[in-house]
Amino acid sequence: MGITIRNISKSYKNVKALQDISFNVKKGELFGLIGPDGAGKTTLFRVLTTLLFADQGSATVAEFDVVKDYKSIRNNVGYMPGRFSLYQDLTIEENLEFFATIFGTTIEENYDLIKDIYIQIEPFKNRRAGKLSGGMKQKLALCCALIHKPKVLFLDEPTTGVDPVSRKEFWEMLKRLQLKGITILVSTPYMDEAALCDRIALIQNGKILEIDTPKEIVKHYPKQIYNVKANNMYRLINSLKAYEHNHSVYPFGEYVHYTDSRTDFNTEDLKTYLETKNLSNIYIDKTVATIEDTFMELAK
Repeated sequence: MGITIRNISKSYKNVKALQDISFNVKKGELFGLIGPDGAGKTTLFRVLTTLLFADQGSATVAEFDVVKDYKSIRNNVGYMPGRFSLYQDLTIEENLEFFATIFGTTIEENYDLIKDIYIQIEPFKNRRAGKLSGGMKQKLALCCALIHKPKVLFLDEPTTGVDPVSRKEFWEMLKRLQLKGITILVSTPYMDEAALCDRIALIQNGKILEIDTPKEIVKHYPKQIYNVKANNMYRLINSLKAYEHNHSVYPFGEYVHYTDSRTDFNTEDLKTYLETKNLSNIYIDKTVATIEDTFMELAK
């Protein structure tokens, strides 16, 4: 009852949105598709939810073929697109009743599945969807995607534009849904959310860069990373990029993440070089790789 993708490719004229994509999502797994805007995440979701034909390749969702069994897939999956797509002039309750009716069910019949989410927005059930906050809109959209008790749930960047507290609450809800046996495929541009998935696929320019658990992907990072800080961030970045031994340089919060091309790297050499560039208060120390570091390395 999971997802199987085999050699899926899709192009829009001269743009290759997906290039020979293959991976499996196990039944009951929370699988993350991680990549920036334009990487191909939404195109893949549209293929898997039968909204778009692939140019080549095949895929099954809950053991149904995305081309031959499109009607069965639509009855067995929940899809939450990146853009809020519910009826903004209908209230919370009216939207839920509408989607329940489409799938031949009722709110009462599947209330146990949405209860944990719905109780958070129930006090506002008579408010129009267009007047809801970003976090409340996402909770309503998730309720509507779940109202027919789907076997597989597709969530396309569900937390984009949502405040940090609502983001945290949303992922806690996904973990609870996973415990109920629902297979979840979620896409996100946020690297910190990747660590919350069972497994992740890193995608860039329509190609899969790597697939593994978040912990294993971080382990594959080939070099030691250093946090570097100085009194002038802009000058620091430019100086590090101009350094002949740099392997990678990019900002990471209050620091710059730096890796050196040499195997015998000495931090004092780098400090001396930065001092010649009129930088002061220089701080250099080892740090551990993150999923973002790994993605940046693979995407080079």
